[in-house]
Amino acid sequence: MSQTTFSVRMDSDVKKQLDDFCLQVGMNTTVAFNMFARAVLRERRLPFEVTTEFDPFYSESNLAHLRRGVYALNSGKGIERDIIEVSE
Repeated sequence: MSQTTFSVRMDSDVKKQLDDFCLQVGMNTTVAFNMFARAVLRERRLPFEVTTEFDPFYSESNLAHLRRGVYALNSGKGIERDIIEVSE
């Protein structure tokens, strides 16, 4: 089987994190990309969900609310509460 080179442009921080992850699981980035390509061809789809849906948790208004809460806790003005699990 002949080999070819595939070049990808990405943010240098993303590449560093990907390289580190691949090393942690015992492979290199080339192996990871080959696994991705083979999964796409085998499954005839991307091996993860691609959506245009926006997660409201990450909306600017919610993130601002979370930042205010963290600031209040860190400055001693907030109230820390335990998570209450509801059972059915």
